[in-house]
Amino acid sequence: MENLDTYILGQDSHQLNLQSSADNVAVTLAMLRQTRRTVDIFSRQLDGRLYDKSEFITLMGQLASRQPRVRIRILLKQVEPLVSHNHRIIELSRKLSSSIHIRLVHENYKEYNQAFMIFDDRGVIKRQLADRYEGIASFNDPMTARPLGAFFDEVWEISQPDPNLRRLYI
Repeated sequence: MENLDTYILGQDSHQLNLQSSADNVAVTLAMLRQTRRTVDIFSRQLDGRLYDKSEFITLMGQLASRQPRVRIRILLKQVEPLVSHNHRIIELSRKLSSSIHIRLVHENYKEYNQAFMIFDDRGVIKRQLADRYEGIASFNDPMTARPLGAFFDEVWEISQPDPNLRRLYI
């Protein structure tokens, strides 16, 4: 993967081809470092190779803590793997529940097999097959971000929080 330090979220429209989990992690972290307002993630189960990394969790926590208007939304097709493996995003979402929201994808969309992330309505990482690491990314692709964002909003509205993700007070 090329040096991502020169790419600016919301400005650089060059399309990057992703081939591996390492490529996905590098681009995700580079975009997340520059994100100021919103992150939307559509994933099957938040693959630990991509999303359960210390730096990812730290950056998400910093973003969510930065200001009250930050919004991080995560749509998942499967929650059980996160719970059974104590994925760090669960605890982070419990601590920062006003900024980080996780919902289980509604039944109507269970067959959708893509994975994507949208950063500040401009940056996009998209994998055509959720269980593969090959994909594309761009730090500035509103023509892809808009329809993906509209689809995300549509699914979000009819999806529900999973009770397994709630904090139990005893």
